Amino acid sequence: MTDEQLRDFLDRQDLVGLQRWLQEQPPHEIAAELSRLDTAEMAVPFRLLDKKRALDVFEELDPVHQQEVLTGLRDSAARELVEGMDPDDRARLIDEVPAKVAKKVLAGLSFRERQMTAALLGYPEDSVGRVMTPEVVALHRTLDVSEALRVVRTKGRSAETVYTLPVVDDGRYLVGVISLRTLVTGHPEQRIDDLTDVEVPTAAATDEAEAAARLMQEANLLALPVVDSENRLLGLLTFDDALEVIEAADTEDVERQAGASPLGQPYLSASVVKLARSRVVWLLLLIVAATLTVNVLQYFEDNLAEVTALALFIPLITGTGGNAGSQSATSIVRAIAVGDVRLGDLPKVVWREGRVGLLLGIALALIGLLIGGLLVGFDLAGVVAVSLVVVCTWAAIVGGSMPLVAKKLGVDPAVVSAPMVTTLVDATGLIIYFMTARLVLGL
Repeated sequence: MTDEQLRDFLDRQDLVGLQRWLQEQPPHEIAAELSRLDTAEMAVPFRLLDKKRALDVFEELDPVHQQEVLTGLRDSAARELVEGMDPDDRARLIDEVPAKVAKKVLAGLSFRERQMTAALLGYPEDSVGRVMTPEVVALHRTLDVSEALRVVRTKGRSAETVYTLPVVDDGRYLVGVISLRTLVTGHPEQRIDDLTDVEVPTAAATDEAEAAARLMQEANLLALPVVDSENRLLGLLTFDDALEVIEAADTEDVERQAGASPLGQPYLSASVVKLARSRVVWLLLLIVAATLTVNVLQYFEDNLAEVTALALFIPLITGTGGNAGSQSATSIVRAIAVGDVRLGDLPKVVWREGRVGLLLGIALALIGLLIGGLLVGFDLAGVVAVSLVVVCTWAAIVGGSMPLVAKKLGVDPAVVSAPMVTTLVDATGLIIYFMTARLVLGL
């Protein structure tokens, strides 16, 4: 109902009610509803927010909607808003907006904020360096607990997080981390050295952001230290940014598995032309690939002429094989993404998926034999049953191995998942079906 309330306040131009609504809703809820408004409408409620709340809401928005908000604000208000953002969120915004807008945003920043933002933008795209926060409270290993707490109180307000505190040596070389809980409960005279966790995992600034985020997920970390090639502390990857990285990666995989190019922005903010463009290329490729199926049918045209009933079960064979391959491919793509399956596991995957496909094929073949026997006789039903066993086994092997082969070749496994596997299995499934018919029926 919140979106209806917001719309009602805007339609009636009830600024008092609108302001009351804004005060009652949490920042993430306000951001979700603002993103559903037009650019011109979005500026009205946003201007009613106080400075701190406006910044909280602004950081919850996607870069596309952040840009829309900025266009509706005065230059001074826009500069103040961007200045107050965390450096990593600001870098993400600048990375998404047009170059002219990015240059204008950077020029309006203070020297310190501009320097931090430029440093983040200097790292490779999709790297940890782009999404880490450089605003951290680092503690020297020689401090005692009471001294360290004074440092946290002094510098903590400007840091994005104080729950995970990196411990460094001279030269800012990373020694380990200490949690705020450990620090607060420690004896005032106890040295930080004695409380430091030195076995904490780290990520290099040039490492892939998704891999670092998955590492945090596996290790149950609130923050992951980011270092340079000499193990000097550069910043922290915080859990909220890690979640956004994982969400973006999973969204991209889902879109690729559906045979579409990633949008890189919320669905409702994308134009109809962009939506169509993201899908048309893959549909064209799949049409070309589907010509294999046409060629197979042309090759076995004489067999179809002899036993026209064979045509009745073509959709059954192709559909079952395609679905079996798609299931296998989807499972393996997901397993690769979460680190359950690696490149070296290809033989295990082939052996496992082959047996899964065989069991599925046998189960479906028994049903197909019964139904087919009643409809067209048990000779043709036997062809269908044997074909289902072989096709399901083959489809599961293809679906399970293709993502791993693609990974080995440096191609995104999601690209060769469901649509491509289905198209390939359709053609090969028909070959299996007609070859089985020739052997069983003597065509």
